[in-house]
Amino acid sequence: MINPPLCMKAAIYTTYGPPEVVTIAEVPTPVPGDDEVLIRIRATTVSTADWRVRSLSLPAGFGLLARPIFGFTKPRQPILGTELAGDVAAVGKNVTRFKVGDAVFAYPGSKMGCHAEYRCLPEDAPITRKPPNLTYEEAATLSFGGTTMLDFYRRAGLKAGDRVLVNGASGTVGIAAVQLARHAGAEVTAVCGGRSEELVMSLGATQIIDYTKEDFTRNGRRYDVIVDTVGTAPYARCKGSLAAGGRLLVILGGLGALLAAPFVSMTSDKKVIAGPGAERREDIEQLAGLAEAGVLKPVIDRTYPLDQIVEAHRYVDSGRKQGSVVVVV
Repeated sequence: MINPPLCMKAAIYTTYGPPEVVTIAEVPTPVPGDDEVLIRIRATTVSTADWRVRSLSLPAGFGLLARPIFGFTKPRQPILGTELAGDVAAVGKNVTRFKVGDAVFAYPGSKMGCHAEYRCLPEDAPITRKPPNLTYEEAATLSFGGTTMLDFYRRAGLKAGDRVLVNGASGTVGIAAVQLARHAGAEVTAVCGGRSEELVMSLGATQIIDYTKEDFTRNGRRYDVIVDTVGTAPYARCKGSLAAGGRLLVILGGLGALLAAPFVSMTSDKKVIAGPGAERREDIEQLAGLAEAGVLKPVIDRTYPLDQIVEAHRYVDSGRKQGSVVVVV
């Protein structure tokens, strides 16, 4: 066992608001229970999920639900961060899957807590060994977009030959959506800004639609699966772009889209799939295998040290990022 310090550095926020509410503080280092591992974090990310939780900038209809979930007067979880990569620093007495010194990556997901030097997780949480061909920074980017898209594609029954359109193809989730669809044998059309064309083509997209020049809902083409990662393609707008039996995957959408999903499926030959993605250990393990095989390639836009995490938040808030924003701890 490595003897961790009694206190650790963490990026915390005690009130909702802009990036400046995040500060670096000393907090107690967590101690692993009998069935837990303690991970010394080497890299994490600032994602759109961190932005939304920090600022309570949520899709339409979810505003009234935010404070009961995240905390009425202040955040229940003061440390943001959904994904990490690092080394196992200590293990509980019942742990058998990992040993001290193992290089791992993990996805605490909605439980967050990764913007810190250490994080305790149950042994059976979504944790697996880091692919040896990836750096800690690269491994830290795999989980958020990858697990989301594995779950949505599983629910959609994605298969070889499907025509897939990814709306918002240059973001973290969009990049995973393009690569995983291509790996499944689908034909991928990417919707993004012109500056991202070369990137998404390199990841497997066969066609590009520049949303600043063309509206994909008006080009007369039909798709078996439409993935909306940015919330600009609700069913009412893109139903004409879905082929018979087509599936709209609402990665980001308002409460109305979530509530309407069963109705669409019952009253038409199309299907809307919405709701949060699953956080499964099996998916993390699958992502590790795909990354080691070179199928899933991490895309890092910018990297910041932990003491500049406010700048990382500002950049994510700008909406200009391509891929992931990494924080080195």
